[in-house]
Amino acid sequence: MPYGVLAQILVLLAASVLVVTIFRRMLLPPILGYLLVGVLLGPHAAGWISNTEDIRFFAEIGVVFLLFTLGLEFSLPRMIAMRWEVLGLGSAQVVVTTLIAAVVAWRLGAQPASAVVVGGAVAMSSTAIVIKQLSEQLELSGRHGRHAVGILLFQDLAVVLFLALIPVLAARVVPGHAPSPPIWQALAQAAAALVIVLAAGHWLLRPLFHEIAHRRTAELFTLTILLVALGAAWATHAAGLSLALGAFLAGMMLGETEYRHQIEADIRPFRDILLGLFFITMGMLLDVELLVDRAGAITLLVVALVLLKAAAVTVLTRRMCDSWNQAARTGLVLAQGSEFGFALLTLGLQDRLIAPAVAQPLLAAIVVSMAFSPLIIRYNGRLASLLFGKPDVDVADLLKEAAATASVAHREHVIICGYGRVGQNLARILEQEGFEFIGLDLDPFRVRAARQGGDPVVYGDASQIEVLETVGLEHASVVVISFADHGAALRILARVRERRPDVPVLVRTQDDTHLDRLKAAGATEVIPETLEASLSLVSHVLLLLHVPVSHVVRRIGDIRNHRYRMFRNIFRKQDARVLDISHAFREQLQAITLPPGARAVGHTLAELELEGAEIAVTAIRRDGIVGRQPLPETVLKEDDVLVLYGTPEALEHGEAILLTGAWRGEPAVEKGSSP
Repeated sequence: MPYGVLAQILVLLAASVLVVTIFRRMLLPPILGYLLVGVLLGPHAAGWISNTEDIRFFAEIGVVFLLFTLGLEFSLPRMIAMRWEVLGLGSAQVVVTTLIAAVVAWRLGAQPASAVVVGGAVAMSSTAIVIKQLSEQLELSGRHGRHAVGILLFQDLAVVLFLALIPVLAARVVPGHAPSPPIWQALAQAAAALVIVLAAGHWLLRPLFHEIAHRRTAELFTLTILLVALGAAWATHAAGLSLALGAFLAGMMLGETEYRHQIEADIRPFRDILLGLFFITMGMLLDVELLVDRAGAITLLVVALVLLKAAAVTVLTRRMCDSWNQAARTGLVLAQGSEFGFALLTLGLQDRLIAPAVAQPLLAAIVVSMAFSPLIIRYNGRLASLLFGKPDVDVADLLKEAAATASVAHREHVIICGYGRVGQNLARILEQEGFEFIGLDLDPFRVRAARQGGDPVVYGDASQIEVLETVGLEHASVVVISFADHGAALRILARVRERRPDVPVLVRTQDDTHLDRLKAAGATEVIPETLEASLSLVSHVLLLLHVPVSHVVRRIGDIRNHRYRMFRNIFRKQDARVLDISHAFREQLQAITLPPGARAVGHTLAELELEGAEIAVTAIRRDGIVGRQPLPETVLKEDDVLVLYGTPEALEHGEAILLTGAWRGEPAVEKGSSP
């Protein structure tokens, strides 16, 4: 009965709400909460969930949406620029790990064909866990994050080979097994599916979404997104590939369009809910009784699995990293088992290629390693530092940023609570006038983008006194509450007045409804909304910082005379909606890091001809130092962070120029060849 499935899903949702809330309060990864729900309610424990096949189907759709959103962020130019990570490092990891695990399984008594399948299962890492956890930790753009994503992408491709290989091996070594088609036929079907998905994405998706967007119907836009994501997943699955691979390719194609941000915002609710079901189903596979009966053997398998994969990836990645510490972080991130590995072992069991006595403990070890992997990924930096004694380049950069922010906190500065449009407008003026500031914001995407651009912004809740003390409330000259939320403003005012009754506090509000309450709570000034609110905040702050009145008036007049162009330079928040295509204020800032394979490395800004693409480079950050308004003759280097200004369409074009050399009208070249 379908209503029985609905009842089971309701039970899972209720348990998830309770457990994930507790895990959030304990500052633990929510993935662990979902896994625990699956263990407790699954068939091997309480047994409240009996029909796992239907729920597992919804869970697989969650992984489809996860890879779809990853594809939106992982553009084709970036894929070309990361070809060394995907093809070179990814293939080396799969081959080396498979060979080592296969040899160990063979020496322990497994048949050669069975050992190959075991090796392939061990080589796979969990795309769902790694991508979700690194995204929450804002580490996808780090060097270890880029290497991990590149390896995962090749693993998804390698799964196709193993899925096609298992029936061929079973037909040859298992008595009475039905004959299977040759492996070249399966691979040819897979290649054809990839070509069809890529061609359809390149030629059809942009015109399709352009037509849908002109209809201005939110429901139609969302339905089209679901159709494209699920349709691409079905196409690759029908050709023998994974569902996730087709969704990733579709997302990557749509990532080249101006609709990327709106698509990501619309698909996120579907992804998060269904992905939670995926982790619950993984927990259901964990047989608690088997864990207890064979605890010693399974523990050894888990330790061997994690150490083997971490060591192999670390050694292979070392050549592409600046230190062993960086390589170790990549190895720790990919040290767990995978849902794909689980699928390979299950298929091997079904085809009688692997004995149950071998497969069941290994299945349990894979699930246990996945259960612990969120903690390993969360603390990958600390674990790498313990192993090698000093932080790698990425950690060193973060420590430099933290040290720089801490030094500002011990001098006179302005605290900006809320780093949205108004907060960034204020920061730009303070910076140009020579005053230091520290921003506070609760949007991790915005904080990451601003810090990449060189702004001293900290993730934190300004209504907590500990956070305010960390950003130097004791030495603050002015505190600005730049977001129009009177409830949050009242809480912040109460905390500020506890420690600094003398410091001026400026509060932005939508209207004068709560003016008296804010004044009574200790606000020095309550200021109006939108762009004029930005100008008013600037004038009050500069006057409180003893800037001459004539200079302030002249400065404000200059901004008005330039039609607020400076106030349109903002980093967008993660769930920002794309404005109407005819809107006059669509320009935004975007920080882009040049990976090792970027075509722009070694070229000057003048050679890029970005002005012709209606893009301005407002800043370059190199080795922790930010240079505003760089000169045209500036030569770009690997790992430079460029802050670009332009419309979403222009920024997409700019990324292609930087990564693939589109300004020269030629394809990207391999490393070592002449530019």
